[in-house]
Amino acid sequence: MTSTDHRTLRRVLRREITGTIGLLTDEHDFRAMRRYRSFVFDDHTVYLRHMEAVLRTRALRGSHTTVALFDPADYAEFCERTGLDPDSRTSRTRFTAELASTGPTVPYDGRPLADLLAGLVDEAVRQATREYATTLLARLGACVSCGEDLGRAAFTRASQLLVRILDTAPPGERHLVCSVSGPPETVVAALHADDISGQVELDQSEALEFTTVLALGLATASPGGLVMRTSRPGTPDRVHGWRLRAYGLEPLTAGEVFDAYCTDAESGDLIAPESNVDYCEPPDLGEEGGPSPAHDH
Repeated sequence: MTSTDHRTLRRVLRREITGTIGLLTDEHDFRAMRRYRSFVFDDHTVYLRHMEAVLRTRALRGSHTTVALFDPADYAEFCERTGLDPDSRTSRTRFTAELASTGPTVPYDGRPLADLLAGLVDEAVRQATREYATTLLARLGACVSCGEDLGRAAFTRASQLLVRILDTAPPGERHLVCSVSGPPETVVAALHADDISGQVELDQSEALEFTTVLALGLATASPGGLVMRTSRPGTPDRVHGWRLRAYGLEPLTAGEVFDAYCTDAESGDLIAPESNVDYCEPPDLGEEGGPSPAHDH
């Protein structure tokens, strides 16, 4: 491909950027867009290379760019709903503008495109998990005896428990995972909450997803658990765990945490314990960790 061809392709991409760019992250989605004549790329690797060059150029010029996940199926539905021609650059630009407010996005911060793609996919998974859990919470309705919204009450309770866990956790880098089992599928959320000089730093999007999933487990009394791993330089990692109970958390003993970490979830086979890791009973959460009175529903 000549340098003129490269410049032409990048001009095409720039015309479709309005502060937010919709990115085709995988080969399958890329092939789906090739059916449109106005989509001029025929190689996904070349497409990504030009996309990264455009993003870097915009950053050097001081332009802020948000990257969104472009889903061809959602795009086709958007065009059908709005009466737009899907084989049009203008239609893709309008769809991308809508993604900026409704879809998963990450800001372009100069990192390699491969890393940005991973972050964008992670954000898409977080949003899908959050929306799924929120939908299930909304379906719970109101308590028949007091009229309280069960989903909202569970979210409030989950927020209180998360704050209490972080307040009582030993200092260091904290990694928390909450898993809720049950039909139709298992829902998992992760949260990084690092204690830097006594100041807890966490990602608000991660925290919202984590709290929503925890609330789902509390409200439905589904089988589930919460595990926290804390790391500090010069000391062994510490692992704590809780079982989810109706509107509360039940601490696991050190032996139960060890068993959970050192047993293969699918086969049940034993796994060798990690070196330099202590499996511990969690800090006392006080009354905040115990179950609240159950709602009749």
